[in-house]
Amino acid sequence: MINSYHPEFLTATILNWQHLLNDNFKQIIINAMSWLVKEGKCKIYAFVIMPNHIHLLWKIEDGFDRANVQGALLSFTAHEFKKKLTSDYERLKKYQVNLVDRKFQFWQRDCRIKECWSEEFFKQKLNYIHGNPLQPHWNLADFPEDYYWSSALFYETGESPFEFLAYYR
Repeated sequence: MINSYHPEFLTATILNWQHLLNDNFKQIIINAMSWLVKEGKCKIYAFVIMPNHIHLLWKIEDGFDRANVQGALLSFTAHEFKKKLTSDYERLKKYQVNLVDRKFQFWQRDCRIKECWSEEFFKQKLNYIHGNPLQPHWNLADFPEDYYWSSALFYETGESPFEFLAYYR
């Protein structure tokens, strides 16, 4: 049986909502998303990387399993986060866990996934993603397209430093 998915709105959060994602860690996520798209595992329509979570609008390509694609994204980034933090043990130990299958955990278990069954719902989530950095408790940009770690510029101008983005239409 071939798996086939609708576009999905995914939220992945750093363990205990800690503010781990500085620009170096955000670039790790960008690299992972780019690799997934180049490998033909998914299409990424929109994203935002915040200091402690990410939102994606993506579609797992037919024939691939969501758990494997999502797992590749989260597992790869977690391994890279750990490598970056090996020289900063005080920061690294904030992610230390006592689990059978791991000593460190960067992403909270159970990402939130909502399938986008309608274009209206998809657009609602697209606007939410692009407006996230402007929320008063973040105040990371004055306009959505000014926040670098997002697909907002792509939807505003058609240009983007992130070559992996696909327009949703």
